[in-house]
Amino acid sequence: MSKRLCGKTALITGASRGIGRAIADAYAAEGANLVLNARDATKLAAVAREIAQAHGVAVHTAACDVTDRDAVFAAVAALGDLPVDVLVNNAGVHMARRFLDYTFEEFRAVLETNVYGVLHITQAVLPGMIERQAGRVINLASTAGKWGSRNQSAYNASKHAVVGLTRCLGLEMAPHNILVNAICPWVVDTDMAVGFIGEHAAVNGVSPEQMLDALKGTVPIKRMVKPQEVAAVAVFLASGESSYVNGQTWAVDGGYTMI
Repeated sequence: MSKRLCGKTALITGASRGIGRAIADAYAAEGANLVLNARDATKLAAVAREIAQAHGVAVHTAACDVTDRDAVFAAVAALGDLPVDVLVNNAGVHMARRFLDYTFEEFRAVLETNVYGVLHITQAVLPGMIERQAGRVINLASTAGKWGSRNQSAYNASKHAVVGLTRCLGLEMAPHNILVNAICPWVVDTDMAVGFIGEHAAVNGVSPEQMLDALKGTVPIKRMVKPQEVAAVAVFLASGESSYVNGQTWAVDGGYTMI
């Protein structure tokens, strides 16, 4: 393997499962050292041990809730002189509701993680990147950030915000040799997708199996996205191969947004 990320350190939020875990594995396989973030310190430590043993890279943990700004800044400060070369903002939540059924607290909770979580950790990490005049920020958005969809307006609003933030930061950070891009997957085959499908099934009054079949019917490639397919794009965006890619939103959607 080419070890395209050898010598780099990547901080990945929401890294204990799903897309974040897949990106962590892919980065480690490419030689990157890691700082893994999630809320569950015990689970995170177990994942860190597995990845370190499998790939022989240094894996640190920074357990905290990305919605807690003070905890995020403390976790980044605790890294000391360890540089963060690549930041992957992956932590996210989803909640399916008809718009009028959302409580304010529910709508806010989605934005707290999906938007303000990105704000907190990116503001904590960027000063070090600016000082070194180098870095990559990769935001996990969604096709929901490029498209309208029913019964998930809080999620869509949050992912549209992430797409907008990606474009603005791409402009602001380019003079510092920091590239900012977003990945916009369709429904990814993870634990979160099980909840996603179940919630939408409940809203629509159908079974989860019927909901999944209906979802697959909307995409030319009649299956969900594999986490490793998202991770492959994340590797490209962190590598030297993407040195002139900035402010972009990469759809990993099997053609969904073409329909």
